Amino acid sequence: PRPRAPPPRRAPGGAVPAGGAGRARLLWPLVVAGQAAWVAGSAARAASRAHAVGRDAVGAARGVLPADLERGLRVRASSDGSVTVTVGVPSVVGLAPLGAVDGRAQFEPQSP
Repeated sequence: PRPRAPPPRRAPGGAVPAGGAGRARLLWPLVVAGQAAWVAGSAARAASRAHAVGRDAVGAARGVLPADLERGLRVRASSDGSVTVTVGVPSVVGLAPLGAVDGRAQFEPQSP
């Protein structure tokens, strides 16, 4: 007779652990969200520098963002020089949208 493959290992609770592809599918949304958070911080620093010298904060933030993160961009500037940039986290194929992340930076307003 032909040898039989061993049964799959089971995790506590009876679930079969995910293989390499399964782990990638679980981790990819975290990678996408982390990249969005990192870029939101960069956009906030660029927007805050622009705002500090009286330039266009939204344009500066938009100039840093990849095109897929520009949709839903929100830039809020305060009189103290702080700027908060909010970007949506792109959805990963087959999953619901992942929400939004904020980046915040502050540069003291500069006089001309």
